[in-house]
Amino acid sequence: MGAAEIKAVIRAQALAVGFDAVGFAPAALAAGAKEHLQDFLGAGRHGDMGWMALKVDRRGDPRVLWPEARSVVVLGLNYGPEHDPLAVLDRRDAGAISVYAQNRDYHDLVKKKLKQVGRWIAQTYACEIKVFVDTAPVMEKPLAALGGIGWQGKHTNLVSRDFGSWLFLGEIYLALDLEADGAEADHCGGCHRCLDICPTAAFPAPYQLDARRCISYLTIEHAGPIPRELRELMGNRIYGCDDCLSVCPWNKFAQMTPHAPLAARDDLTAPRLADLAALDDAGFRALFSGSPVKRIGRDRFVRNVLIAIGNSGRRELLTVVEGLLSDAAPVVRGAAIWALARLDPRQFAMRRQRDAASESDPGVRVEWAAEVSLLTL
Repeated sequence: MGAAEIKAVIRAQALAVGFDAVGFAPAALAAGAKEHLQDFLGAGRHGDMGWMALKVDRRGDPRVLWPEARSVVVLGLNYGPEHDPLAVLDRRDAGAISVYAQNRDYHDLVKKKLKQVGRWIAQTYACEIKVFVDTAPVMEKPLAALGGIGWQGKHTNLVSRDFGSWLFLGEIYLALDLEADGAEADHCGGCHRCLDICPTAAFPAPYQLDARRCISYLTIEHAGPIPRELRELMGNRIYGCDDCLSVCPWNKFAQMTPHAPLAARDDLTAPRLADLAALDDAGFRALFSGSPVKRIGRDRFVRNVLIAIGNSGRRELLTVVEGLLSDAAPVVRGAAIWALARLDPRQFAMRRQRDAASESDPGVRVEWAAEVSLLTL
């Protein structure tokens, strides 16, 4: 069986398992991808994501990650939403959770399918394989572009002519030489909607991202207090941000597929902020069992919810905010102070006089002091 026929059979098998996009890439990245990564890290734009720098050699070269690799099967799973992801942004009593996190953890779903295809390849062609999905030091988007299933758009995410900006990615490294499909051309043209809509101006230039300003980074990867200058800009986005993905014109092709793997849970499309803020650790774990949201933990999540409450203008949420001023987690207490000051400056001033002196955490004391300075402007 020739290489072209092997590729055709593997492609058919991957599509039968449930993948929507299949491509073949070389086990090597273009020099530009490595340089882009180095520039990103050198500018500190990765923020708290120190793991990106720790394994930069593996991330920039598939054969350092696995020396036996000769080619890569790149796979995409469509998760295009059935609803408008931006509609919830007008619901000030509700929180916006990114489309990809409105059901089960996609890592588990994609990895299960990858292993199924990988086992079939290994058995059929007596070939060693390795499967990777997001959690490994793999530059997935450049590999997917080299494999022809899309291109990296101006928002730095992968864009597909068939599925828009809505593809989960995974890879199967093969110890088997297969010809690459050829890179997809860039079809963004003069469009810059994804750059214009970003609430926090996280794109210094087209095709460049400063993660430190990205709401997805701030709500998921960043563990400490949200930088003060970005809080108001976050609106009610409590886990991730779909703005730049949602406005991509290529999404008009991203219809939900018949096997739609992650249809949104009704209770996560527009969950009430009051209910989310009231979650203790057990309640948080129960609500987000099997969800990627669970990985950030209750404290970080409630911090995000409090920022949304502070931006809501809903004074009826004051009761839940006041209850969290004495929360065991400093990051929660600090966010509650900010929310209280936003919703009721007078009540904040009264609580400051009573509670600030007894606060033991330096970061939380800064929140009290910073809000005092804002109120006296």
